[in-house]
Amino acid sequence: MTDDKRHTGMPDRDRINLEEDYEVRYWTQALGVTAEQLREAVQAVGPSAEAVRRRLGS
Repeated sequence: MTDDKRHTGMPDRDRINLEEDYEVRYWTQALGVTAEQLREAVQAVGPSAEAVRRRLGS
């Protein structure tokens, strides 16, 4: 997702941006994990949502 809210368009739903609180809230709820678990998974495998899902076993 873009950081500049004026630039709308197709959001990048394949990447997890830990710098945006609303994305952290979304992904923790969607994956059923804590923010710390999400951060550890992203640090281990990168921001790819698919890689994070595999890492977390979701």
